[in-house]
This record gives sequence, C-alpha cells and structure tokens, in this order.
Amino acid sequence: MSKILIRGAKVLGGESQDVLIDGETIAATARQGEIDWSGTGIEAGDATVIEARGQVLLPGLVDLHTHLREPGREDSETVLTGTKAAAVGGFTAVHAMANTFPVADTAGVVEQVWRLGKESGYCDVQPIGAVTVGLEGKKLAELGAMHDSAAGVKVFSDDGKCVDDAVIMRRALEYVKAFDGVVAQHAQEPRLTEGAQMNEGIVSAELGLGGWPAVAEESIIARDVLLAAHVGSRVHICHLSTAGSVEIVRWAKSKGWNVTAEVTPHHLLLTDELVRSYNPVYKVNPPLRTEADVMALREALADGTIDCVATDHAPHPHEDKDCEWAAAAMGMVGLETALSVVQQTMVDTGLIDWAGVADRMSFRPAAIGRLDGHGRPVSAGEPANLTLVDPAYRGVVDPAGFASRSRNTPYEGRELPGRVTHTFLRGRATVVDGKLA
Repeated sequence: MSKILIRGAKVLGGESQDVLIDGETIAATARQGEIDWSGTGIEAGDATVIEARGQVLLPGLVDLHTHLREPGREDSETVLTGTKAAAVGGFTAVHAMANTFPVADTAGVVEQVWRLGKESGYCDVQPIGAVTVGLEGKKLAELGAMHDSAAGVKVFSDDGKCVDDAVIMRRALEYVKAFDGVVAQHAQEPRLTEGAQMNEGIVSAELGLGGWPAVAEESIIARDVLLAAHVGSRVHICHLSTAGSVEIVRWAKSKGWNVTAEVTPHHLLLTDELVRSYNPVYKVNPPLRTEADVMALREALADGTIDCVATDHAPHPHEDKDCEWAAAAMGMVGLETALSVVQQTMVDTGLIDWAGVADRMSFRPAAIGRLDGHGRPVSAGEPANLTLVDPAYRGVVDPAGFASRSRNTPYEGRELPGRVTHTFLRGRATVVDGKLA
C-alpha cells in the first residue's frame, strides 16, 4: 500500500491536523505547521495527498444493526452490495443480523456470512448470531459454537422477532455471560402488537390503522433490564423508539446495570404524521413515533442514555414496498444516509459535536460489540479505519445512485447535509471523492 497524507482535516471536528497513513496504520498526526511534510521529520514525500481543509476526520463508523439479507434474500441485498453501501456511508464495520434464510443460528451460517464479508473488501462484517433456533423463541441456538467459530460471534439477537419468553431470555443472558457476550433485544410484546400497522395514537385512530402501542416496547425493556441485573449479564436494546423506553433505560443505568441501547437515524427525524400519506416507505418496525418521542430520543442520545446510533438498514425489493400499506414489508435502507441524518438532527442543532458523533457512531458501538480494530482513536499506531466528511455539503437524496441493491429510503427528494468523501479500511481507500473505489 502507498502512503496517504490527509492534509488539514479537522480531527473529530477539532483543530486542523495532517494525518499520515502508511500501510494499514496511522503513521503520524500533527497539527498543521508543526511538521514540514516535505520530508523534514517524517518521510512523506511519496505520499498521495488528500487536501481536506474544512472537512472532518472521524474514526470509521461502526453499525451494530445491519440487515445484509444474504444468504436467502439476495434479491434485496447481498453482503457485497450491502458493504458497498456501508462504505459509501462512512462505515468500516457492520454487524449483520441473523434473520437470513437459513437463519444464522449455527456456526456454519455465521462463518459463511463472515467469509463473504472478507471477500467483499469494502468493510468488515461481524455476524450476529440468533438467540433461538430458527428465531422461533423456543430453544436456544448454538451460542457457544457460534462464539467459538471463525466468526467469533459476540452479539446475539432474534431481531425481527422478540425473545418474549422470559425463561429463554434469562437462559440466553446466563449463557453469553461466560464469554462476555451480549443479547440484543428487539423489544416487542407480540400479543400487544397483533395486526399493528403503525404507532398507536391520534394518527392511527384517525387513519383507522392497527396501532403498535409504546407499552409493547417498554414492557419488554423493563423486564429485560431486570433480568440482566439479576443474572449480572449484558443486554442491549435494539432500535429504542419511545420516550418511555428512554426513562426505563435511564433508570437501569442509574442502578449501574449493564444495559446499553441504540436509536436509528429515522427515529431521530421522522414522525408518524408521515403515515398520513399511506406511502409504505414509512412503514417500519418499531414504527415511527410522535414528535415528543423524537425529541426525547435526541436528548437521550445527547446525554448518553442512548449509547449509539444504529441504522437498522433493512433493504426490500421494489415489489415489497410498491403496494398497499397493509401488504408492505416493514423496513428502510439507511447505511448511505445515516451520517447525514445525524448531522442534521444532532450536530446542526447543537445537541452534540463531531467528537460526539465519533463516540455514538464508532467508539461505543465497537465497544458494545467487542469489535477489535474499530472505534479506535485517530492517532499514531492505530488502525487506519477512517472516514472523511464534508459537513458543508448539501444534497438531495436520490436512491437511483445508491450502492445498495434496494431503494426503500424515506428520504428520497429530501435535502440532507454532509457527504462522506473518503472511507479507509485499514489504510485502503474504499471510497474516494464520494465514489466507490
């Protein structure tokens, strides 16, 4: 690999620095003017120079919640297309959810996904193993075997379905404790959400659509933080979406319990008022909530109650979304727009700075997933997993240009700020000038 000199970037949004990449690592960093890069102090004369004045340099983003669909639903996404989308979005690592066909509930399937990620070369893919066999909620999957496999699984989730049996959830928490694993819960009490089509509230009542009440999420979270405390294990709450859920997680953390939580970009921006259009692109699980919920989620992400942003990137083919609301699949693509939405909702509003973005979208998700080599400081000797962002950019979202195989974005035609100009995976550029390398 050749040397790459990133000149004048604002590291984590702070002071302008020059950052030298040599091979797979960061060789040196220095405030501008501190070192003569022509060769005095550091031999960098043969480096490829990227002029990055005004841009923000972040550690490569890490997504704890991605649906890559392979194996089984390659019509929606593949590991290759999904990791391309991740790279364009500034991600250097993603955690691939287990609801594939076959389900990733054995060492063989998680190793298949892991190897496909290695072959793609656009970002690291860390498989998430299913908690129960076939996501059926009846019998624990091969948690130990998946952890001991080449994939080294540390996160387990039945996402798409809730582990609603308290005994099964307790056993899973006890099992993963042995190797410092974590159970990531899709909090949805199934009996309270039968036939649900959207958030239960004023809008659902006016539209006559089946409601998904907040308590269906909050009751499971309350149960699971208590179980995690009882067992002394780690639980992670997927795509938290209500103000009440925030309060439960805040209370659990005040007790010192090992509870973490994520929020999606779309739950930071969009509300259930959009469902009045009956456009199935806004159909998602958990559903879009109220403006009050959105504000509570933003505040909780800012104060650290919610640990991280996770995309819940959920690609679907055209025919699964271009239909009547009731028949449409739930989910939105999000890898390529996540950072822009976070900039609009959190940075441009003054709730967090770019160092906060690095914390919520790289450092913390990597720590929760126990993902080595990612979520590391931008400093000499660290792996060169990096993302360069132009925060001044403004552009209209056009899904026709997505790297993802699917186009089900709720942001089509919407202007969003910021653009990833470069992504580096262990020193190799995967995105250059906003385009796949």
